[in-house]
Amino acid sequence: MTTAEPVPPSLLRPREVKASVLAAFQLVEDARYFGNERRSRRDRHRASAERTVASRRLARDLRAG
Repeated sequence: MTTAEPVPPSLLRPREVKASVLAAFQLVEDARYFGNERRSRRDRHRASAERTVASRRLARDLRAG
């Protein structure tokens, strides 16, 4: 093989997309949070706390299951 010849491509398999339940949940919550509506600081903090509790519960359930 000379330097002018291209390197043959290795056998690459496309990666499978693996989305966890938590990631899907986070996408939905982010869409709600970053929507057009304006919320008060108190509501944003409450929503953040609710997301935290939900994600911790999910993580606990996934570890237990």
